[in-house]
Order: sequence, then structure tokens, then C-alpha cells
Amino acid sequence: MDYGDLTLDDFLSRFQLLRPSLNRTALNARQAAVLIPVVRRPRPGLLLTQRSVHLRKHAGQVAFPGGAVDPTDASIVAAALREAQEEVSIPPDAVEVIGVLPPVDSVTGFHVTPVVGVIPPDLPYRASVDEVSAVFEMPLAQALHLGRYHPLDVYRRGSSHRVWLSWYEHYFVWGMTAGIIRQLALQIGIRP
Repeated sequence: MDYGDLTLDDFLSRFQLLRPSLNRTALNARQAAVLIPVVRRPRPGLLLTQRSVHLRKHAGQVAFPGGAVDPTDASIVAAALREAQEEVSIPPDAVEVIGVLPPVDSVTGFHVTPVVGVIPPDLPYRASVDEVSAVFEMPLAQALHLGRYHPLDVYRRGSSHRVWLSWYEHYFVWGMTAGIIRQLALQIGIRP
């Protein structure tokens, strides 16, 4: 398949045919969730945010809407939907949740579950001024192109940790966000 011609139907059928196993031991006990919003278009997009430069952690980084699970959240999925609404005004009932990717342990001590959902193309995004400085859409076919991600091995506290790096327009996409997008590409069967 030429992923430059990736349609939403192609993406959905491949994702649903290859659902991941979620049996994994968490290194971190604190739970968090992010929403991977796939924009419903003939050539789908991937909605991303750039975090505010005024935040204490991950300032200015490209990210998916998301955050820590609150005690009032009914589930991991509910947490991802709540955070997407708080950060970029995506109504939870506008998201068609299609599944999750395997959780990722963050360097900040969270066990993060990526929730994949499809959103309408005409939503009026309103970024939370406290948390988000920009909202942008990247073509899904470009996002899932594995050749755009470059590994960097970081040594911290005596152990090696691989992070992935990429650029889209003037946005530097790296770390957990790049790793999640790369995992999504592998999940639907794209190979390096």
C-alpha cells in the first residue's frame, strides 16, 4: 500500500484488524491518558497541540491532548476525552473511540495510555490559553511514514532510553509523542 494515498477506511480497517495486547506491567503507578485525534477527511489528518511555553513541564513541546487520570474519571478513555475537551474544546460525544495503543511509561512517572479516536473535520478548536499555544493538523499519511522518525539514545541514571525525533513544518515532534505516532504506524502494519 502507498501510504501517501491512505484513506480513513484503510486506517480504520488496519487498526481494527491489528488490535494490540494490553498485557504489560506498568513501571509507573500514576495513570494518564492522551487522545490521538484522527480527523475524518478523505485524506485524514492527525490533530496535535503545542504546549504553552509557560508550563512547568514539557513547555513548548508538541503533544496530544491528555493528562493525568482524575479520581472522577470513569475510565482511562474518559480521562483522555475530558482532557481533550479541556485543552482544545473537543466535545467527548464528537469522538468515535476506535481503540487504544499499549501504554507507555513516561520519564515524569506516568503510565500513559494512548486512546485513538476519530473526530469530525469541522470542529472549532479553542486552545486553553493556560495549556496550549497552538493546535495544528498533520496529514496522517505523513505522520505514519516511519522514515521521518530518527532515533536518539539518551543515557540517564546508568541506563539507555531511546527517543524518536521528527519535524513537521516548523514543529519539532519528539519524545513520547513521536514514539506514540511511530507505534501507531507499526500497529497498523507499516514497517520500516
